[in-house]
Amino acid sequence: MIVRIHRDKGERYDDYNVEISDGMTVLELLFRIQENIDQTLAFRYSCRGAICGSCAVLANGRPVLACKTPLSRVTDLKNGGYVSLPSKTELPAGGILLEPAPKLPVIRDLIVDWEPFFGEYRKLVPVLKENNNHPEKEHLVGKDESRELEKYTNCILCALCWSVCPVVNEVNGYPGPAALAKLFRFYLDPREPNGIKRLSLADNEAGWWACDFYTNCRKVCPKGVPPNAAIGRARKLLKNEEVGK
Repeated sequence: MIVRIHRDKGERYDDYNVEISDGMTVLELLFRIQENIDQTLAFRYSCRGAICGSCAVLANGRPVLACKTPLSRVTDLKNGGYVSLPSKTELPAGGILLEPAPKLPVIRDLIVDWEPFFGEYRKLVPVLKENNNHPEKEHLVGKDESRELEKYTNCILCALCWSVCPVVNEVNGYPGPAALAKLFRFYLDPREPNGIKRLSLADNEAGWWACDFYTNCRKVCPKGVPPNAAIGRARKLLKNEEVGK
């Protein structure tokens, strides 16, 4: 199989003729190239179990986690439901094109600088702020509350949603889908005393109200997190709060 990979900071694309194996993932393909063909190839990875989110790349224009994505899924063009992004080069015939996640500065090859993503994320203070009513043993969270929280705690901050969100380019200072989903997660947490004040951190034209509900974020999330649902619910809550004043 011919594998075309973005090199350096985009000055060139290199082609590799790689022998693939059944069930091979995109990350395993990268390791095969690095270990057997080109030791200079640079890419990021850590857990290799779809937990850390560090191996996010574009494979044939599709935002994916390299460790989780089999090559068969990338090459199956008939398999619908994917968000595809434009490339600077053509796909190799019958092969695979690998590029870094877009909308983030490229450091080298497939490695990007996540600071723009995490810079906006940190502005929303993504930490639990407990109240002063400390229980004797532990905080108890009901099953329904826990199930609702899980929708958003599952986010692994891979930035794939950031890479496919048109609003990130359109609105300066937009926190991005992942950051807004995390903010809503803390609003939902029964251990948090701040309630609606939490949502007010993004109650501005560049925050909750900037989303145009393209829903690309939900489509590409490897963990099924629905930022669009959190944004819609936050808007409704803030509107109700305004009406009640």
